[in-house]
Amino acid sequence: MSMMPKIPKRVDWINSIFLLAICLIALIGAPIYLWKYDLHPVLIGMTVFYLIATGMSITLGYHRLFSHLSFKATWPVRFFTLVFGACAFENSALNWCSDHRRHHKHTDHEDDPYDISQGFFWAHIGWILFKRTPEPPLDNVADLRKDKLVMWQHKWDKLIALGVGLVLPAVVGYFLAGWEGALGGFLIVGTLRVFIVQQCTFFINSLCHTIGDQPYSTKCSARDSFVMSLVTYGEGYHNYHHEFQHDYRNGVKPWNFDPTKWAIWTLSKVGLASNLRRVPHSRIVLAEMTEARRRAEAELERIAASDDVAWRESATKALTELLESLAASYHELETALADKVELSKKALSRWQADTREFLGHLAEIRAMRLPSFA
Repeated sequence: MSMMPKIPKRVDWINSIFLLAICLIALIGAPIYLWKYDLHPVLIGMTVFYLIATGMSITLGYHRLFSHLSFKATWPVRFFTLVFGACAFENSALNWCSDHRRHHKHTDHEDDPYDISQGFFWAHIGWILFKRTPEPPLDNVADLRKDKLVMWQHKWDKLIALGVGLVLPAVVGYFLAGWEGALGGFLIVGTLRVFIVQQCTFFINSLCHTIGDQPYSTKCSARDSFVMSLVTYGEGYHNYHHEFQHDYRNGVKPWNFDPTKWAIWTLSKVGLASNLRRVPHSRIVLAEMTEARRRAEAELERIAASDDVAWRESATKALTELLESLAASYHELETALADKVELSKKALSRWQADTREFLGHLAEIRAMRLPSFA
């Protein structure tokens, strides 16, 4: 895959200059300030609050609430996420959601705004610096156009971002410690925080389509990354998200780190969110088993091409038996789903155990001599 993008015809000078300024101030100005001055404790607290508020407003608000409609929220939640989402300087919710819905519809293809096949740089930030010609229309957000709060934010998002995201921290800093505090509020609470939140968001588009696991599907480039989930409030489980995009959860396993999921669940318990959409557990198991079977079949093809006859026969026999067992469970699960039979926890546990056993045996065989996974 090329690391350089296909450069469109027009440079977006406003975005390019703004992002360059944010990067330079955050990487040069903020460290110099922290070297020379002590940041007021209140501003430290504001930095932490703004990091969480703006980051979660993107993940919980822009992404799961407005883009995917994975749950419903009352107006205070929608208002909060729209205000602090604007403070991330990632455009209005209407524009953000239009781009993101187009990304899911055309993943890895030319109409994908941040198409990873055009290179890591393009998917990460290039698509913002260079405008497509012509620009795609906002023709996939008719539902959001009916939301008065969304349209209010769409009209005023730049002023909200400047006022709440940059000016307010500077004003608070001024009242705490004069001009030194104002500069700290602007540089740390404002600029450095914007840089961190933006880069974390951008890495979902680039890194999570380049490095990581694909336990649910290989139909597109999306990958799961535990490390990215730590800095994006759970958005790193990107392979799951692309397979089941309307689930309010990204980290679906109990051990997955997904603070956004926990926040949505908590909001639902206090009456601020409802209609949480969840993919049935049986469909998730089916997706995992389907992908495990595909990988196993690919390994069988590799084994068949080996020159070591004795090892090839032994490995093929073991893998074939495991495939037959997996196929039986797969068929049983598929039939149950087709007949809309409610699956018992016991049955699901058995199928999961079969899959775990299969993957364990596959790992043992690979350790013998098997080449890398496809």
